[in-house]
Amino acid sequence: MPMVYSVSDLILIACGYLFFLFMVAWITERGWLPARLVRHPAVYVFSLGVYASAWAVYGSVGYAYQYGYNFLSYFLGISGIFLLAPILLAPILRLTATYQLSSLADLFSFRYRSRLAGATTTVIMLIGVLPLLALQLKAVAESIQILSDTSDPRDLAAGFCFMMVIFAILFGARHATAREKHEGLVVAIAMESLIKLLAFGAVALLGLYGVFDGPESLGNWLDEHPEMLARLYYPLQDGSWHSMIMAFFVSAVVLPHMFYMAFTENLNPRALITASWALPLMFLIMALCVPVILWAAAASNAPTSPDYYALGIGMVTGGHGAILGYIAGLAGASGMLIVATLALSGMCLNHLVLPVSPLHRGQNLYRNLLWTRRILIAAILALAYLFYRFTGTEHTLVELGVLSFVATLQFVPGLIGALFWPSGNRNGLFAGLVLGFLLWLLLLLLPITYPQWQFQGLMELLGMRFQTGANQWHHVAIVSVTANTLLYAIISIVTPMSQAEQNAAQACAVGSLRRPYRWELKTKSVDNFIEALTQPLGPITATREVEMALRDLRLPRTETRPYALRRLRDQLETNLSGLLGPSVSHQLMDDHLPYLPEEQQRSSEDIQFIESRLEQYRDRLSGLAAELDSLRRFHRQTLLELPMGVISLGADREIIGWNRAMEELTGITAAGTIGSRLADLASPWGEFLTQFSRDDNPHQPQQSLEVDRQTRWLSLHKSEVLGTGTSEQAGGQVVVIEDITELRQMEAHLTHNERLASIGRLAAGIAHEIGNPVTAIACLAQNLDSETDAEEQLESSQQILEQTRRITRIVESLVTFSHSGGIRHSQHVPVNIRDTVDEAVSLLLLDPDHRQQPFDNRSKPEHWVQGDPQRLLQVFINLLGNAADASIDKQPVVILSNATDQAVNVIVEDQGHGIPEELRDALFEPFVTSKPPGRGTGLGLALVYSIIKEHLGSIQVESPVAEQGGTRFIIQLPMHTPTDGA
Repeated sequence: MPMVYSVSDLILIACGYLFFLFMVAWITERGWLPARLVRHPAVYVFSLGVYASAWAVYGSVGYAYQYGYNFLSYFLGISGIFLLAPILLAPILRLTATYQLSSLADLFSFRYRSRLAGATTTVIMLIGVLPLLALQLKAVAESIQILSDTSDPRDLAAGFCFMMVIFAILFGARHATAREKHEGLVVAIAMESLIKLLAFGAVALLGLYGVFDGPESLGNWLDEHPEMLARLYYPLQDGSWHSMIMAFFVSAVVLPHMFYMAFTENLNPRALITASWALPLMFLIMALCVPVILWAAAASNAPTSPDYYALGIGMVTGGHGAILGYIAGLAGASGMLIVATLALSGMCLNHLVLPVSPLHRGQNLYRNLLWTRRILIAAILALAYLFYRFTGTEHTLVELGVLSFVATLQFVPGLIGALFWPSGNRNGLFAGLVLGFLLWLLLLLLPITYPQWQFQGLMELLGMRFQTGANQWHHVAIVSVTANTLLYAIISIVTPMSQAEQNAAQACAVGSLRRPYRWELKTKSVDNFIEALTQPLGPITATREVEMALRDLRLPRTETRPYALRRLRDQLETNLSGLLGPSVSHQLMDDHLPYLPEEQQRSSEDIQFIESRLEQYRDRLSGLAAELDSLRRFHRQTLLELPMGVISLGADREIIGWNRAMEELTGITAAGTIGSRLADLASPWGEFLTQFSRDDNPHQPQQSLEVDRQTRWLSLHKSEVLGTGTSEQAGGQVVVIEDITELRQMEAHLTHNERLASIGRLAAGIAHEIGNPVTAIACLAQNLDSETDAEEQLESSQQILEQTRRITRIVESLVTFSHSGGIRHSQHVPVNIRDTVDEAVSLLLLDPDHRQQPFDNRSKPEHWVQGDPQRLLQVFINLLGNAADASIDKQPVVILSNATDQAVNVIVEDQGHGIPEELRDALFEPFVTSKPPGRGTGLGLALVYSIIKEHLGSIQVESPVAEQGGTRFIIQLPMHTPTDGA
């Protein structure tokens, strides 16, 4: 005699079970469980067991009774999708984690950049899942009816529905925001799955050892009843198994409770790898239990319908075995209802309520969202109860489950397009979804829920004989999904995509790197962000959201760099997506934190973002992609380690590269410059580099800069980088900076040494030159003693003064020449070429070796150049001295000058032996000389070249200049005219 339980006892068991789960969640959220345990992969695997709802405990046995081994498709579907988790599920997990997408509607809304896509997905999902929600209410209510022998289960379903509203709110809608991970919920659902698995396994063992005497007895019974095996095998011949596997395969991803637990509440992304083998193992255990329960019920003539054989076995074996089946079904139903309503309430809030209501504009945003979410939870469960009460009471669990599983197939084309086909667009998605949903509605939902509905014309058109909707469900699945896919593909091909949709498609496509553009924002500071968001969010919420985004990015509130502000905007949109949904958050950002109009942009791809994404993908690259990445990293490291400073600028002159040499030179780190503009750099670098970047001259060989009260000498070079196409880089600029301060100091030191060497050579001549006027002065002074005529005395004194002035000039020239080689800031002033050459000649004539050398200065007195007089004097002393040393038989050295539009050319020509051919290419390098040892240092021409380049001039050499030999140096220097301000 089957044991009968009271309704109150069964309800008390349900309440106690749910309260136990709530306590598990509460303890977890209080932090009483170790974090390593909460985030253990096993917890994630068991939490995914929420897929095994009451349909798995009750309906799968009924499905096996009706469709034989086809019941395995339910377990093979979810096993297959998780076996392929690294390929199919990992990209979805990456997207949901990166952009805070909590549902399939969020994913579609983000990928297709369409509110309509999110709303359509939400509506179809809600209607499609209602039969599955109603199935859970029906299973629990009818199991209580069976065990308590009451007459009407509808009131029981109402009570259970009310209980689920309370516990769903307690589990997932107790906090002000829904963005945080609900660790307590995950652990509680994992515990629910463990209890369900143990209870379901216990029912199978009860049948195996309670009805039979073990596996051997079961085998003997099957030998005596071969029709039981044939009955399981026969339904496979109708060929519907492939449609079944596809339906269950897809439902394991797109059903709201599975999407929510697999991606939104994923606490440990690496646990997905463990789930790829552990979850199929768990469902294999459950699948092995189904035929045992089916055969045990058949052998014992269980007094229930096939859907509830798990209860019937316990009833015929006596004791409290039926409670095991009841707890298994209760666990499956309650877990699925709680998670599914939480997920559906979020979808409805983000895509149906917020886009058309001012909720997010209230002063207390979080409170508004919390209460709206609670109301939606109650409303969704109320709809599920109404569906059960008016359409589900007369149908089996199998029929209700079939309705929802086929409905989920309509999301297959859109999901595949989101991940694998960047050309799929919102128009195709909407058209395909609507067509597939209408076919499901007309050919399956209405015939099952309203048997009097018979759409004979459409059925005959599709070649299907109408019996009942459930019997034709696999045909409906194939027809609806095929039509959906074709329309999605055709419409996507013939209609265009917006730029925003193309960017989102690149972000979602598997194996593709998002390539965003560095669009410029109108807002220029963090405070501007808060001011802009105050209107839609309120001042408190706006401040909190901006500060939260800054913490996520580890940015200071004083940040003003364009790159950092773009990252802040993206992070804000991502955070608000988790709070308001991607559609509302995207629209809110576009309205209140817009980019500059497209015509004002000089956008180029965000290299920093691409670099970060490549670093994330580094371990996933293989083959040619891995080799290209290695080459990229090598070139990048080369650039970073280059001993010269390198700055890379985008087309909008935003800094996108700053190597280590620049960090050492300026004392400014790359992290503090990337994404900013040159003008934003600290003084004196900002103004200095900005001026050079905008200057037309691509080379400035020697520039002085005062840094920390010290003069630094820098050589600057830049090159424009041209774009390579409309979809590629839009160009930019590369600035190379070489610190030549030490070289400049060494050069000045060498110059000074060269001057001292010249002074040494001039010493004898100077002594002779000074000796002549001193002798004359002595003679004149002696004559003064004997002269009495005042006029003669006056003439002698004037001659003495003249000789004294001559000595003074000689000494002044020598002193000036010897002290002009120190480290100092050059002041370029007007310099007369003829006077400078005359002064150089006068100094060279003091050298005994050059005293007899004729110099023919034919330069014109009207030729002026801009430069440093003493350094130019050094140039002509070196050149004229070399020419004199090379001249044969005291042939004259000729100096000429001529002018062009912007420059003066000075020619120094001798008639000497010329320059050997092997020395011409290295003539201006240090320590290269054609003079015999002891006669030259080899530094003179190197210094001449350096000084001329410093003056933005040039020097060329021609040798020989005629058949008889000779050398000609041609110097070009910038011209100075009186209009220059001289």
